[in-house]
Amino acid sequence: MFLKLNNIRKSYGDGENRVEVLKGIDLEVEKGSFAVLLGPSGSGKSTLLNVIGGIDSADSGDIIINGDKMADMKEKQLTMYRRKHLGFIFQMYNLIPNLTVRENIEVGAYLSDNPLEIGGLLKVLGLENHQDKVPSQLSGGQQQRCAIGRAIIKNPDILLCDEPTGALDYNTSKEILKLIETVNQTYGNTIIMVTHNDAIKNMADRVVTLRDGQIRKNYINENKMTAAELDW
Repeated sequence: MFLKLNNIRKSYGDGENRVEVLKGIDLEVEKGSFAVLLGPSGSGKSTLLNVIGGIDSADSGDIIINGDKMADMKEKQLTMYRRKHLGFIFQMYNLIPNLTVRENIEVGAYLSDNPLEIGGLLKVLGLENHQDKVPSQLSGGQQQRCAIGRAIIKNPDILLCDEPTGALDYNTSKEILKLIETVNQTYGNTIIMVTHNDAIKNMADRVVTLRDGQIRKNYINENKMTAAELDW
C-alpha cells in the first residue's frame, strides 16, 4: 500500500483545554488514486491533511509513505521528503506577486530532482497564453491554476489539496476540478483532497468521511463520475 496511516492521534492544548482533534485514524490510499476527505468544519480533515504532509506532527501512530516511516525521519530528512515528494495546494494561492506565471511555477521546479517539462505543463494548465502575466493580471481561477502548476511541476508522489475550490465560484470550481482530474490522469500523482463540498466525492476513487476526529465512512467509489458531470 502506497500511503498507510496507523492509529493517528492528535491533540491541541493542555489540561482542561486539551482538545483531541484526531482520535485514532486508520487509512490506506492506493498509488495514483484520488481520495477525498469529506466532513464539516471541525471534523479534523485539514489537521489530518497537515499531518500526512508533515506540516504538523501526530502525537502517536505511524504514517508510512511508500515504505518510509515518517516518524523515523529527522527534521532535515522530513524537510527534504516534503520538498521532493509532496505538493501542496491551498485555498489561498500564495503566488509571488512580482513574478510571472511561468516564474511562479518554475519556483517549484527548483525543489525537485525530476521536475516536469514546463512547456507541456503550461499547456495542461491552460496557461500557455498567460505565462508572461503577473498574478494581479489573472482571474481567481487562473491564479489557482498557477498555484496547482507550482505544486505539480515538482512531480510529487502525493498532491495534497486543502479546499482548492473554496474561494471560487461554481463554474471556476468545476474548471479547477477538471484540471486536478487531468493532472491525476496525465501524471499519475496520488491526490488527497479535503473538501466540505459533498458533490466532489463523486469524482474520487476513495471517499473518507470524518466527524469529530474519527472516520465514519471509508469506501471505494464504484460509480465514479468525471468532474464535468458533477453538479451542486
